[in-house]
Amino acid sequence: MSTEPMRFDTKIAVLLREDLEPWQRLNVTAFLVSGLGTAVPEVIGEPYEDADGVRYLPMFRQPVLVFEGTKETLTAAHGRALSRALPRSVFTSDLFATGNDRDNRAAVRAVRTGDLDLVGMAVHGPKNAVDKVLKGARMHP
Repeated sequence: MSTEPMRFDTKIAVLLREDLEPWQRLNVTAFLVSGLGTAVPEVIGEPYEDADGVRYLPMFRQPVLVFEGTKETLTAAHGRALSRALPRSVFTSDLFATGNDRDNRAAVRAVRTGDLDLVGMAVHGPKNAVDKVLKGARMHP
């Protein structure tokens, strides 16, 4: 087994609006990253198994970096992710008032792209492209 650190050509990043409550940050992050594994299956590693043979679900094979920024930073990052056609997921403020996937999708569908009240987004892609998308954001404390 190699002791060399594993390097990745891609980056998984979550960008959260800085004015979210702590519970909202956790909830939004969980929802956002759940979409990436379905759209980009190569980011998912192998299943886990403990020493007793109990199996666990696979998870991302690389770290997820979490950033924060202003509403304006998030809007600009969303536009850059769209222009680069990077796989992305979004969470809007409207989703805090819904309670299921059907209503979540309807809430997003009801708003034009430029009018989405984004509170978070996740993005995956080549490191340099994701870094450009996140311009102006800072690492989450």
